Amino acid sequence: MIRVVLPAHLRQLARVDGEVRLEVSGPATQRLVLDALEARYPALRGTIRDRASGRRRAFVRLYGCEEDLSNDEPDDPLPDPVATGREPLLIIGAMAGG
Repeated sequence: MIRVVLPAHLRQLARVDGEVRLEVSGPATQRLVLDALEARYPALRGTIRDRASGRRRAFVRLYGCEEDLSNDEPDDPLPDPVATGREPLLIIGAMAGG
């Protein structure tokens, strides 16, 4: 069971409260988690990843175990605490401006 915490605007779009719990078959990777998230909540398609290329959008960051996982390869295994559900995968909108 993977735990995913979405930012408020994506929770509203997906119509969920709190964190999302997902089952992922095989080794937990960013790609498989995001595939499962978009399959369960189709309204999220195109918000976290580009629909055409499947690449993470630049303004979206992924964190787990207090580490920025955003630049990891999509098929790299997630940290064990995230993969086992002890820690959540955080999806966060990047901040910009001055």
